[in-house]
Amino acid sequence: MATITSANARLALAVTGVFPVPQTLQGWATDDSFSSASLNSAETVKGVDGQFHAGFVFDIYKMSLTIMPDSPSIILMDTWSTFEKTAQEKFVASGTIVMPSVGRSYVLSQVYLKSITPFSDAKKVLQAMKYELEIGDIQMVPLA
Repeated sequence: MATITSANARLALAVTGVFPVPQTLQGWATDDSFSSASLNSAETVKGVDGQFHAGFVFDIYKMSLTIMPDSPSIILMDTWSTFEKTAQEKFVASGTIVMPSVGRSYVLSQVYLKSITPFSDAKKVLQAMKYELEIGDIQMVPLA
């Protein structure tokens, strides 16, 4: 029987003009490595006469990355952010998520860095750092 472990899940990002070769991120936080937000695919309204109406709408995919402060992937994320700040321009990325335990991979296109944690919170130990991405499209591809 297969498991649902996330220990062997991988995320790789390539950032045009910064890191053109995909870089596999590593050093994830223990309980929260990467996650996605739910999508809203409907706009619903109820008219003054009580009739309920709905229509399909596209939504932006949102993804959170939580990386430990001593991870080498912090350099990737900080470099991406620094390039954008210096150029005063957004750099688009692409990515791949591989989840062997469930036999799926996901292709990410039009990936933008939305927000960063500038430095780790200093508590008993340095805390994990969060990065938010917004993604134009995600396609699921079964693993062969």
